Amino acid sequence: MHSVSVRQEIIDRVLARRGRHHIFDSFAPNETALVVIDMQPTFVAPDSPAEVPASRGIVDNINTLAGALRKKGATVIWVTHANSRVSGGTDWNGFFDRFVAEELRDKTIESLAPGSPDTLVWDDLTVDPDDIHLFKNRYSALIPGSSSLERVLRGRGIKGILIAGTKTNVCCEATGRDAMMLDFDTVMVSDCLAALSDEEHRASLETFIQQFGDVLTHLEAIELVGRQGNTA
Repeated sequence: MHSVSVRQEIIDRVLARRGRHHIFDSFAPNETALVVIDMQPTFVAPDSPAEVPASRGIVDNINTLAGALRKKGATVIWVTHANSRVSGGTDWNGFFDRFVAEELRDKTIESLAPGSPDTLVWDDLTVDPDDIHLFKNRYSALIPGSSSLERVLRGRGIKGILIAGTKTNVCCEATGRDAMMLDFDTVMVSDCLAALSDEEHRASLETFIQQFGDVLTHLEAIELVGRQGNTA
């Protein structure tokens, strides 16, 4: 798990701009979803083709957060990544042809193929039968054609989203940014997110808290959901 947090100088900048550190006073449990991104063997398993070692360190916090939110009546959604093979390559050649080295390409495509066990939620994560599991085929789960996440959220009346998973600065941030721009109240859960370095993790959180939403720990997020009264 990452040992860094948003720097005080960034918090001071946020305070000067909007007059408060944290944006949201409370999330109604029945209008809240925890969206866990890409916690699957392709990214979590040792020696996997796209391993994020720090992702294994956030498993316990995600389990704690998901368990507490279920008890409050919030929705838990697991979003994992899969790309199909099609004539001419895959359904995302713009990524695989340019951003994945040739010697890793076939292994990565195989790992992310629909039906591969590597596209399923990591075994150490606790999944409830009532949780929702979706697949995406782009970094953001909320761009058109990537997944059914927006439709699921709208259909359940979700207004607040808590983002967890990996990588902080890629799929998690991409989904979180789009969530904000679709008018969802969005929080990045700092100790339930993992990147390839402390520097990338912190830079992502510092960008997010300034322009896109809030950054909370998993314990702060648990307190936020269902909180009574104004805590500005």
